[in-house]
Amino acid sequence: MLGAALLTVAVAAPPALATDAASTAAPAARTAPATTGTAPDLDGVSQALRNTLAAGAPGAMARYTGPDGVRVRAEGVRDRTTGAPMDPRARFRIGSVTKTFSAVVLLQLVAEGRIDLDEPVNRYLPGLLPDDRITVRHLLTHRSGLADYTNAMFERTVPGFEAVRNRVFSHQELVDLSLSEPRTTEPGAAYRYSNTNFVIVGMLIEKTTGRSVATEYQRRVIKPLGLRNTSYVHPDTAIEGRHIRGYLHPDEAGAPLVDSTEQTLSWAQAAGAMISDEKDLNTFMSALLGGRLLPPHLMDAMLTMSPTDTTGTRFYGLGLRRYDLSCGTSVYGHTGTVQGYYTYAFTTRDGRRSLSAMANTSNRGAANTALGGSLEAAFCGKQPAARGLAAPAPAERDLPENG
Repeated sequence: MLGAALLTVAVAAPPALATDAASTAAPAARTAPATTGTAPDLDGVSQALRNTLAAGAPGAMARYTGPDGVRVRAEGVRDRTTGAPMDPRARFRIGSVTKTFSAVVLLQLVAEGRIDLDEPVNRYLPGLLPDDRITVRHLLTHRSGLADYTNAMFERTVPGFEAVRNRVFSHQELVDLSLSEPRTTEPGAAYRYSNTNFVIVGMLIEKTTGRSVATEYQRRVIKPLGLRNTSYVHPDTAIEGRHIRGYLHPDEAGAPLVDSTEQTLSWAQAAGAMISDEKDLNTFMSALLGGRLLPPHLMDAMLTMSPTDTTGTRFYGLGLRRYDLSCGTSVYGHTGTVQGYYTYAFTTRDGRRSLSAMANTSNRGAANTALGGSLEAAFCGKQPAARGLAAPAPAERDLPENG
C-alpha cells in the first residue's frame, strides 16, 4: 500500500461572483457564528482512507480546507493498470453531489420569481406527472413519492451498468421508467430518496431557462466561483485531463473489478452526472454555506431539514444533507455514488471548514462507510484516547448496491 501523502498550502481568497449570477446571489453573506477552530485529526483522516482501501477500494483521498490552509491525504492508486498513485489534483465523477448543484440553480430561478417551490410540477411541465399534488419542493426534498427507477435498473449491478454504460436516455424515458412502478408514498408524506426527483429538476431548469443544464451550471455556479475542474459533459463518456479511474465491484464475491470510468451517465443526468475535483467541491460547498450563491431566505429554506433515518443524526433539506457528528458539530453537503466512485463533500455552517473525500470504487458498502469516517476525523479533531473516534454509521445509499 502506498503511504499517505500530506500537502499544506495557503488558501487564496475566493473569487467574487460574476455579474451574470449577481441577480440571484445574496447581496451580503449571512452566516452562522464562526465555528470553533477545531484542528483536523489528519492521522484519523488517513486511517479512514486506509480503512476504505481495506474494504475494497483501490484508492482513496481527502482534502480539508480551513482557516489555517489546506491539507490533503491520499492512499492507494488512481489507476490499477499503471499503478499511478491517487492524485488529489485529479478529476472524478461526483455522483449525487450533482444534486446540490442542481438545487442551487433551481433555487436561483426561485429567487428570480420564475419558479415557485410550492406550485405543482405540472404547472411548469404540463401533463408530466399523474398527480398535481407533487410540488417543486417535494422534488428537492425527496418527498414526491416518485419511484426511483435505478432500483430496477441496477438490481444486478454489473449487467445493469453495462446495459446503460453507452446509452443515451431522454428525460421522458427516465420519468416513464419511474411512472411504470408503484409510488412509494403520498406527496409530502415521507422522505424517500429517488433519483427521479432530480431528473425532473433538470427538466424544470431547461424548460424555464430555455437553455441546457450544462449552460446553467456554467453561468450560475462554475464560472462565478472559478471552478476550473468542474463540468457537465453528458452524454460524452470521457473524463478529460488528469483523472481517477473508477472500479465497480460485481455482486459475486471474488469476481474481478470492472473499470467503469467511461460511461455516458445518461441514466443520471441532473441527478448525478457532473465531474469535479476535491478543490472545486470544497470551494462550492464553502461558497454555498457562506451565503454567496443564494439569498438568505432561500438559504434558510434549503437548510430546513427532515430526518432521513432513525439515528437522529442525518437530515435532508432542499438538495442538501446535514450530518450531526459525535462531537456536536453539524456539517452540510452531499454524498455521491456512481459506478466506480464514492464521494463526500461537506462543510460547516459558516463555510469556513470543508472536506471532500472520494474513493474509486462502488457497490462496496463497507468502503463507503469507511470513507465516511473521514468526516469525524476532519471536523471533530483528535479525540481523547479513552474516547477515540466514533465509528461511522453505515453509509446512506444514493444508488442501489448489493456489495
